[in-house]
Amino acid sequence: MKAVCVCFEVHLPLPTRWYWPREGYTTPAMDNYFDIERSFNNYSRLQRDIEVINDALIDSIERGGKYTFDISGIFMEQCKWAPEIMESFRLLGKKGAHFAASPYYHSICSLFPDIHEFREQVQMHVNAIESEFGITPSTFINSELLLEQRSMEIIKEMGFECFISEGSHNLSNGIGPVHVYHNDIPTLLRHINLSEDIEKYFSDKKWSGYPLIADKFATWIANMQGDIVTLYIKYDSLHNHLQNGEKIVSFLKELPASLEAHGIEMLHPEEAAEKFKAEKLPSLQSKKTARYGMHNLMGNHAQHLYLHEIQNIGKKIEKMKHGDPGKMKAIFRYLQQSEILLEMGNDGYGHGYEKAVNNFSIISDIKRALLEEDR
Repeated sequence: MKAVCVCFEVHLPLPTRWYWPREGYTTPAMDNYFDIERSFNNYSRLQRDIEVINDALIDSIERGGKYTFDISGIFMEQCKWAPEIMESFRLLGKKGAHFAASPYYHSICSLFPDIHEFREQVQMHVNAIESEFGITPSTFINSELLLEQRSMEIIKEMGFECFISEGSHNLSNGIGPVHVYHNDIPTLLRHINLSEDIEKYFSDKKWSGYPLIADKFATWIANMQGDIVTLYIKYDSLHNHLQNGEKIVSFLKELPASLEAHGIEMLHPEEAAEKFKAEKLPSLQSKKTARYGMHNLMGNHAQHLYLHEIQNIGKKIEKMKHGDPGKMKAIFRYLQQSEILLEMGNDGYGHGYEKAVNNFSIISDIKRALLEEDR
């Protein structure tokens, strides 16, 4: 193996509230439908550990590491609760970290038949990254690593140089995703197993790979065939590992030297796209994929119906002549978060049916409010 690309997803969803208007209907508002207090508590719980991990990655960059962050618009908004967190990400940017673009609300809008909403949210996110970090993103990563071929034309038009998606078996036909692949723009695919070694199993003492040290991980990669391994790791998983000691901090600090000792470069995604010749992978043109498979997002009737209903709400908001369309549009966009669909899935975290009932209660209330506005 010649190179490694390491990307982190930095995102905390804004969860929906249990919504059942027992005492009558009110004017739609964010705190009617979303649990702001729970969101704040989730953020506060991670705050200290994010600072620890960011400090470790600054050290790692100074030792030759290269990292790309997919930091959602929702998370950037949450940073108002602790501005020092955003400042630590700014410092990472000054040290050489890159930032990828994605739909601002971590939304599934690329699945809408009308791609206009997708384009707007991507541009919103690009603008936010430029404003916060003074960096123009050149890599695009869709929410849940979604690959939906129609959106590729849009991100090509918007000037992105690289795209990262899920390395699922229906794309790679069981072969490890270890190349840059030819597409409308060069495409990297997440190596699921190696990403999960860090994301899921790192601190699991029952795992056969425990303890995972940087040199061991570099040896695994060095023994693989191909051009590049792409790792995409949820940032909050590093918080979970920190609860079991500081091994993850040492791992991150030591990773660049361990990879270099095995002749492996660390590259940003766009550097990999420029360095390696793109391989053909016909399935990219004909199939959809997402993290752990499309069935998690669109595997049952409730999810399909929700997607249909949310699009209809968007169309009605565009036609609003009274009330506050800006406020309604914000609610509409937060309701597109990928986690809302995932929670209604068949795996559904054990509460798929209850979540669906709750989400459709919210949808019903918004439709009622829009009808009343038209009177």
